[in-house]
Amino acid sequence: MGLGRIGLFDLEKQFAFYGAYHSNPVNIAIHVLFVWPIFFSALLILYFVPPFFNLPNLEFSLWGSHVILVWNVGFLVALVYSVFYVCFDLKAGSLAALLCALCWVASSFVASQLGLSLAWKKRAPALLDNLIQAFVMAPFFVLLEVLQTLFGYEPYPGFHSIVKAKVEANINEWKESKQKLVS
Repeated sequence: MGLGRIGLFDLEKQFAFYGAYHSNPVNIAIHVLFVWPIFFSALLILYFVPPFFNLPNLEFSLWGSHVILVWNVGFLVALVYSVFYVCFDLKAGSLAALLCALCWVASSFVASQLGLSLAWKKRAPALLDNLIQAFVMAPFFVLLEVLQTLFGYEPYPGFHSIVKAKVEANINEWKESKQKLVS
């Protein structure tokens, strides 16, 4: 049973949409391997956006290297993602929030070591079909997929079967609309 959330916060609807586009095992494996590194890379690039908070940077040494955490767009993105994921599901969302925070700190470490000229040589993929799915939802859904596969985790009882039915309905709807275009 869903929690009655609507729109963007309807986890069943969002996960079913994601599942309908990502039901091929190879595609799922690619997402499991690369979505979080893409998030990390985005934070790495955002590290170089000037800070917009009038707060002092947090500086410390890590393994003999100087690290500077900047309160800028990268921090804000990691924070917003974290809060967003916790709103979906407290347990998996908290783990996702921890991963977001670790990505922010680790990307700050790498960025401060590489410098601007080397960090900007990285490129993000062109993800145009659904920007919210690609940039906001995908990291959380990959985590949920791994938690479900490895540990049988569900945000609530019946979630997996409900979403599976919605995925199948979305795929069938897409196939029907594609068939109508061919006819």
